[in-house]
Order: sequence, then C-alpha cells, then structure tokens
Amino acid sequence: MSGDGPAPDPRKPASRKAAEPSGVDLARVALRAAKEAARARGDAAQQKRQARRGGGLRSGARADGRDPMALGSAINRLITERGWEAPAAVGGVMGRWPEIVGADVAKHCVPEKYDEDERILTVRCDSTAWATNLRLLAPQLVARLNQDLGHGRVALIKVYGPGGPARRYGPLRAPGSAGPGDTYG
Repeated sequence: MSGDGPAPDPRKPASRKAAEPSGVDLARVALRAAKEAARARGDAAQQKRQARRGGGLRSGARADGRDPMALGSAINRLITERGWEAPAAVGGVMGRWPEIVGADVAKHCVPEKYDEDERILTVRCDSTAWATNLRLLAPQLVARLNQDLGHGRVALIKVYGPGGPARRYGPLRAPGSAGPGDTYG
C-alpha cells in the first residue's frame, strides 16, 4: 500500500457511492429545483403583467395597498368594503331629484329621508295640492326610482304636506293633550 488513504470497503461497490447523492446533496438538488420552478412561474407571471400593461418594463417599486390612489377610487373602495351601496345610491338620487321628477315638482316637493330597512322614501311638499299630486304620481315615481337604483330598493313613497305628522314626545301621553306646548297659557 502506498498510503493513498483507507482501503475501500469490499462490501460496497465503488460505483454506487458516486452515482447516488447523500442526504445533504439530495436536499440541495431539491432546493435548486424548487428555486428554478419558482423563478419560471415568476417570469411567466411578469410576462403576463407586462402584456396587460401594454409591454415595456416598469421601473421603481411595485404597486401595493399602501400606494396613493385617486379620491374616486378610494371612495368607491370604502363604499364597497362597508356595504354602503344602497345608501350611496339613494343619496345620489336625492341629489338628482330635479332630474328624476322634473323641475316643477322639485320646486314644491323635497325628499327628506330614506328608510333602508322598510324601503320607504319620505317626501315633504310645500302645499296639500302638491302632496295630493305627488300621491297620484307615486306609482310611476317608485318605478322610475327602482329603475335607477335597482329593483326593489323603494317599495313605498310617503308624502307629507306642509304640516307633516304630529310630533310625539315620549311613550306616555295624557288624553286630549296637544303635546308639550299645551301648558303654556
């Protein structure tokens, strides 16, 4: 023996050791394959994004949720996240009231509130004649509002004249009283 190192084990073939990697080598091979697969997926995704943007490379940081956005986009996102679609749509209708009912009716009748649970729109008119007129137009107006807002958003329009409903203060009232103002001589 010339001192080349330990003698090979006669029970193990020499070619087997060179052909099969050990546990650490297997882990390195698996890690390298996973990295290459992830890189290939990332390249494909980047190519898709570039194709959607109309090609060209983009410099700078990537877009994320912390980036500034346009005011309209921020408001739309907030409305969607909070579930305010119906109240926002009704508010838009109240802002466009003259366009929906016409200029003459809008001068004399104003929407006051919308009850989302009951789907009732309350409208106040400046005279009993206009209140009567609006009560007659209510079915067509409900159809027009539902066309704008989506089917079933408004089930009923309550129309009040200039006096409106009586104010009730508290659950108990004395019979025949006219409210808190009847005690002041």
